[in-house]
Amino acid sequence: MSQTTQTEARTDTPLFIDEVEDEKRFTASEFWQMAGGFWRGKVARKAWALSIAIGILVLVNIAIQYGINRWNKYFFDALEAKNLETASHAIGLFAALAVTAVVAMVTQVWFRMTLMANWRRWLTTSLSTQWLAGRRFYQLSVAAPEIDSPEFRMTDDVRQATEPLVDFVTGIINALLMAAVFAVVLWSAGGGIKIGQLTIPGYFVWSAAAYGCLCSTLMIFLGRPLIRAIEQKNAAEAQSRFELVRIRENAESIALIGGESDERASLNDTLRNVLARWAHVIRFQSLITIVSHGNYMIAPVLPLLLGAPKYLAGEMSLGQLMQIAAAFVQVQVAFNWVVDNYIRLAEWNASAQRIVAFWRTMRSFEARDADETRITFANSEDDWLRLSDLSVAHSTGKVVISDAWAAFEPGSKVLIKGESGTGKSTLIRAIAGLWPWGQGEVYLPVNARVMFVPQKPYVPNGTLRAALIYPGLDQEPEDQTLTTVLRKAGLSHLVQRLDDGDRWDKILSGGEQQRLAFARLFLHRPEIVIMDEATSALDEAGQETLMTLFNTELPGAMLLSVGHRPGLEGYHQRIIVLERRSRGATITEPEEKHRSSLGRLMRRALRPRPTPDPASEIS
Repeated sequence: MSQTTQTEARTDTPLFIDEVEDEKRFTASEFWQMAGGFWRGKVARKAWALSIAIGILVLVNIAIQYGINRWNKYFFDALEAKNLETASHAIGLFAALAVTAVVAMVTQVWFRMTLMANWRRWLTTSLSTQWLAGRRFYQLSVAAPEIDSPEFRMTDDVRQATEPLVDFVTGIINALLMAAVFAVVLWSAGGGIKIGQLTIPGYFVWSAAAYGCLCSTLMIFLGRPLIRAIEQKNAAEAQSRFELVRIRENAESIALIGGESDERASLNDTLRNVLARWAHVIRFQSLITIVSHGNYMIAPVLPLLLGAPKYLAGEMSLGQLMQIAAAFVQVQVAFNWVVDNYIRLAEWNASAQRIVAFWRTMRSFEARDADETRITFANSEDDWLRLSDLSVAHSTGKVVISDAWAAFEPGSKVLIKGESGTGKSTLIRAIAGLWPWGQGEVYLPVNARVMFVPQKPYVPNGTLRAALIYPGLDQEPEDQTLTTVLRKAGLSHLVQRLDDGDRWDKILSGGEQQRLAFARLFLHRPEIVIMDEATSALDEAGQETLMTLFNTELPGAMLLSVGHRPGLEGYHQRIIVLERRSRGATITEPEEKHRSSLGRLMRRALRPRPTPDPASEIS
């Protein structure tokens, strides 16, 4: 089925920034349910192998850091004793530790980044599969416009929600183990301190813990508003990109109507909102910097100040003091992990929130698909297409078309007419399977191929050949076949460019794109064709040529079309009309059409069916 294109409607609301305030906050279990499948599905073995390798390398790194800590005592004691031989041996030992540390860290980085890349690929594939399944990419734009920029959520937001999390988990495990190992070093090497008659054992440990908790508490208190500020900043950035993409996609229309000044004003408003949100981030990040940079300056000096009295009193050697100072720094790194990573945590939270909201919406669509009140599709007992008690509604539940009963025989050409807003395009989208909201049944002929031709046909990137064959055929057609359908559709001038790769959606005019859609029909030869203003960009002569050719080339194809162009009635055997009613539009058929044998055949086809409301029955 041909892919529809969405016409982006401009909204009076300048931004979607505040939609994050209305979204349900995600939980850790909900995020794991969405993203944790990487460790539970088909690639679980690879995921666990990478995770275990990283864990082992974390332990190796801690062992190396412990060795370096012991080296500090060994080396500085040698300096204090002015023992050249021992100092020289210590230098050689340090070189071995340094090389081992570099190799271990490089290996850990390789495994960590490989895990990031594979997890990101898995999650993006999972989300995009859900997005494309059941035409949800179309339904999302209709039923959940608050989920802005799904393409950004599946790319940048997925990256920012997976890559830092691998670092966070690795960092937390490393911090906990570092704190445990070096707290033991501080306790044993630092000993206690006597204040008056009171002896405090392990006072270096208690000092490190108190200082780390103070810094972390300050960071959390000052940085909590940063999470919301970053969420709102990201939403503003997404809206800014959306505005620029919308202008690019509608460049010709904006240029022809002279809307540059309005677009410039809109972009300026959007940019002002982006900068206002950035100002909030800057203010909160500046407060956090006070804590983080202050900690960076104080942490290396504090253990030296705490240990100086014992060193000066001769209760501690220089090597012990340097060992304690190094261990204190390691414990501080562990305790201050939140301080050092709070900004990244806030950015991660904002991105994770956006992709969980996207995933949550996809799951709600799945739940709706299982709802018995949805429009259902079944195989017809014959080759007819039937609508049985079909009601079509908006995603909000408001009924647009009610109690529609109709039957269309194979090869019939049916024009659907009605006032604007009665739901003509909505009806054919429901028949095509694009619009699931409503109830009732659509019975389609078994194995019937259906193609939908919208007003603006979709033209994919790549070669003209690929655009013509799209969405693919079981067997690659010969060049002669492609040349023939192009010429029949009035595109002879493009025959020599079959293998040219270009932006054909920008090169071809609106009329040429509609001709390409007809060429695609002649090539695919579907049993059912659904058109929505498919000739609106053609002149009357072009419309006459293509519609006549359609009836000649595809005489057995059923055609359901919506169109307002004059003269279309002549290419259809039957006209049905949607008439507005208080409880939703209903299908009627002009009386004069009933005189035809086709009308009599239709009435016979409908007679065995349960008798619907007379107001909505095709008499």
